[in-house]
Amino acid sequence: MIIRPPSEADSILLQVTLGCSHGKCAFCGAYQGKRFAIKDEATIRRDIEFAATYCRRQRHLFLCDGDALIIPQRKLLSILAEVREGLPWLTRIGTYASAKSLAMKSDAELRELKEAGIGIVYMGLESGDDAILAEMRKHGTAAAIIEQGRRAREAGFKLNVTVINGLGGAERSSRHAGATAQALTRMQPDQIGALSLMLVPGTELYARAERGEFVPLTVSGLLTEIREMLEGIELKRGLFLANHASNHLPLKVRLPSGKASALDALDAALAGLRR
Repeated sequence: MIIRPPSEADSILLQVTLGCSHGKCAFCGAYQGKRFAIKDEATIRRDIEFAATYCRRQRHLFLCDGDALIIPQRKLLSILAEVREGLPWLTRIGTYASAKSLAMKSDAELRELKEAGIGIVYMGLESGDDAILAEMRKHGTAAAIIEQGRRAREAGFKLNVTVINGLGGAERSSRHAGATAQALTRMQPDQIGALSLMLVPGTELYARAERGEFVPLTVSGLLTEIREMLEGIELKRGLFLANHASNHLPLKVRLPSGKASALDALDAALAGLRR
């Protein structure tokens, strides 16, 4: 199974790692059964050669699986050099990143990676509330994630940050919305992707919900929460996207100009649910 962001749907998917270097998040079933490993250079080289022959129409490339930035700098730069040599028509390379992997790179190393072709990083904040992050076994505090996201932007990367609508459950919904809005405002990403929580069988959170220890939000609750979150986000410039298959009301909002109309759409949807 390969996981990639929605905006990388037309990209060449180059798998340079297997699984996730953290792999402990209670809500995540993306890499179940995959033991984390960095793929060997010969396999990566063969995949680049395959792409050079069969993927000549694609202009973007995405490094899979989770958190390719965890690869040691020298090896990652070598991979990027081979990508540039084998696929010279590419205009952008993207990758997932985490607070952990970004913190392992110096400012100079991040700039090196930008110069080597990485143009966009996708980072999971999930929630701005430390208690929720700890309960979900997410690596790092909100402050640490914010700091590393800001370093990514300062290095020149376009920053896409993911949050999870409903991650605090019914009990912590308002707290999750407010703290996440504050964190995103501090981080000032270029793009925000809001996904709705989906309980995946086999995950720790699914088991908690089955035992009644976690109460998921209703559709109305999810829309109310995302409205509160969106209302609290203050971006100087950026996109707020809630148009993933998991979202109940597709939203593509250019901030700050489109916020008012998006809030009106959410109010109309909530009013319809209450009828």
